[in-house]
Amino acid sequence: MKQKTIFITAAVALVAAFAVGTLVYQGRKSDAAQALAREPLLARAYAPTAGPAEARVHIVEFLDPACETCASFYPFVKRMAAANPGRIRVSIRYAPFHRNSDQVVKILEATRKQGKYWEALEALLASQPRWSPNHSPQVDLVWKQLEGLGLDLERVRQDADASDIARTVGQDVADAKALNVTQTPEYFVNGKPMPSFGYDQLAELVKEALAKAYP
Repeated sequence: MKQKTIFITAAVALVAAFAVGTLVYQGRKSDAAQALAREPLLARAYAPTAGPAEARVHIVEFLDPACETCASFYPFVKRMAAANPGRIRVSIRYAPFHRNSDQVVKILEATRKQGKYWEALEALLASQPRWSPNHSPQVDLVWKQLEGLGLDLERVRQDADASDIARTVGQDVADAKALNVTQTPEYFVNGKPMPSFGYDQLAELVKEALAKAYP
């Protein structure tokens, strides 16, 4: 009787372990499927991207240039990429939730036509309190922050109204909505969103992706 009880207990434990293993496997499979489904909405070819195309870890950030938290996270992400040369690429997408931020985004996109996008982005994030006091973007104050970057600012003004830039911003907003992006910054690492918001959570997600991509 005792041996029978031990056998039944062992069998139950084995079934339970199998069930748990199946659930974990299915969960991982589901995560992978969801990441794959998000990829077309994340990997837009037109998005500004830093890092080599062959990098196996892809961080996609939805940002609002008037977002204070975006400004604080930017150097954090830049340091992670620098600490893993050749392994990480970062793409920028837009979710201009603040009033008038869409106009600032168009100005940023216009600087790309002169090859000064990253310089302009960093200049605006660093000077954010001067042109976006109390999270209220003042577009007329943006131009002062772009001086000294070697830009033809009159051309930037003209290019910001171009139809291709309007389409880019519109597509980013549509993709953000489809991906349920409701706040900025929002990060996806190889298609996976952060489980919760924070520096540590993003760092852990990147660490996991690096370990998987570069075993």
